[in-house]
Amino acid sequence: MKFEWRKHEKALYGAKSIPALVEISTFHFIMIKGSGNPNDTAFSDKVAALYSLAYAIKTDYKAAAAKNILSNEIHDFTVYPLEGIWTLKNADAKSADGKLIKENLEYTLMIRQPNFITAEMVCAALERVKVKKPNRLYDEIIFDAMQDGKCIEMLHVGSYDSESSSFAQMNQFVAENGLQRITDWHREIYLTNRTEADKLKTILRYQVN
Repeated sequence: MKFEWRKHEKALYGAKSIPALVEISTFHFIMIKGSGNPNDTAFSDKVAALYSLAYAIKTDYKAAAAKNILSNEIHDFTVYPLEGIWTLKNADAKSADGKLIKENLEYTLMIRQPNFITAEMVCAALERVKVKKPNRLYDEIIFDAMQDGKCIEMLHVGSYDSESSSFAQMNQFVAENGLQRITDWHREIYLTNRTEADKLKTILRYQVN
């Protein structure tokens, strides 16, 4: 069986274009930290490093499954979408006209791994990809777990620069339902990336109590 997140985890990746309260479990990710404007080369280089490792993990797993050396009935899986945790370096992150100064952004980029992928598998894939497709950024990637817990989420359709309209709806939902945002960061899950800006689909999510 091939595990496909779009098909098998619709509840996690099927956010609607209205705010909703959700409970998010613990998941494992390969992650890399960064800061600055996401339009800069440094950002795209980190994304490339993450994807190289993610596909190396997938390739190694599929090869092991083909040799029947795994007890798991899953023989292959679809690579999960890119995600990002975003926050600001300081309170002066906006210009005089209220626009976000993107150079003040801090982020952690990540790609979720299936629960049958172990730290040993990640390390083995990392060592192989370092040889096959060298990238100095591999040494900055870690494998770790995160649990978002109780969150408000919403599907944003449109450019990243227009996300403020969706966050306004989420904030209103929080206020109307007696909730409180408890972190200064938010998560973005990029369901699409190679399309026109007005057709981009991004799940926005932040923690509440």
